[in-house]
Amino acid sequence: MQDWRRQMAHRADSLDKLAERLPALEMTEAMRQAATKYPFAVTDYYLSLIETPCPADRIFRQCVPDAGELLDNADLLPDELGEDSQYSPVPGLIHRYPDRVVCVSTTQCPMYCRHCTRKRLVGRPAKSEPDIGAHADYVRRNPGIKDVIISGGDPLTMTTERLDEIIGRFRAIPTVDIIRIGTRAPATLPMRIDDELCEMLERHHPIWVNTQFNHPREITDEAAEACDRLLRRGIPVGNQAVLLRGVNDTPEIIEELCRALLRIRVRPYYLLQCDPVAGVDHFRTPVSRGIEIVEHLNRTVGGLGVPRLVVDAVHGGGKIPISPNYVIGSEPGRFILRNFDGERVSYPDQSDCSAES
Repeated sequence: MQDWRRQMAHRADSLDKLAERLPALEMTEAMRQAATKYPFAVTDYYLSLIETPCPADRIFRQCVPDAGELLDNADLLPDELGEDSQYSPVPGLIHRYPDRVVCVSTTQCPMYCRHCTRKRLVGRPAKSEPDIGAHADYVRRNPGIKDVIISGGDPLTMTTERLDEIIGRFRAIPTVDIIRIGTRAPATLPMRIDDELCEMLERHHPIWVNTQFNHPREITDEAAEACDRLLRRGIPVGNQAVLLRGVNDTPEIIEELCRALLRIRVRPYYLLQCDPVAGVDHFRTPVSRGIEIVEHLNRTVGGLGVPRLVVDAVHGGGKIPISPNYVIGSEPGRFILRNFDGERVSYPDQSDCSAES
């Protein structure tokens, strides 16, 4: 089933349909409760990546409702990052950083990832269509905004014509330098990246695409071809993996993922700590695990293949890069560092000429 519209129309969007696709699946009452609390849908394509239909399977874990989603942590809010409550000057537009905004263009996705940071929104009927005109007017009135990120949900669930219209609104603003598309379609619905879409995106350069591959098994031939179609149209593709307990939380898996991304010319951009929002707490790992993984990558993978480890601070604190500490200390004219092998290195430091003047 290579037509993306048919994939969308025939998704497993109920647990009964899922049971038809995965006859060996052991359905539980907790799974049904989780699917009632948070919308569920998954493409047949993504289901085909499952090897064993159980929570131990690293693909299954990302797409099938789990009892962990029902855990009631009173400290976690649906909008823990403050997107709606603190940084939304226009409904559906998030302005957290001075130079960029996020346009929540739709609440629909090909697959509702169980670790989604916007579980409060995705898959639910929208009260109204996003007012893209109001979004564009806000950006026009704020010329310091240079970067527009079209996100969702997944904007590639929309028709190419509709997405063309939305991008065109922002591209017509002279002060906007780049437009980014945030989509997981290369991993969940790669047939959506067709020639018609790529031709349209090319007309709006400079366009960037950021996607989310979380596990090496997601990088199939179909996914590689989808990324290649974008790249051949001059559209850079970056990857924002999420660090997920039981999915990719080992140095070996992330190394394999980063090497696989480099082979298909996709830049490992971020390794994101799973956000502390309601319904995803069971996916979260200690921050120290991410640091351990990045240290491993610094020893084993060239710099091009090492993503930045980032946490998104609660209450609208924004993205904060976290990195292993390679600075041991300093003394006059010298920094004491440790290298990728853990060896102590003395590095000659230059004096601060500006301070002397």
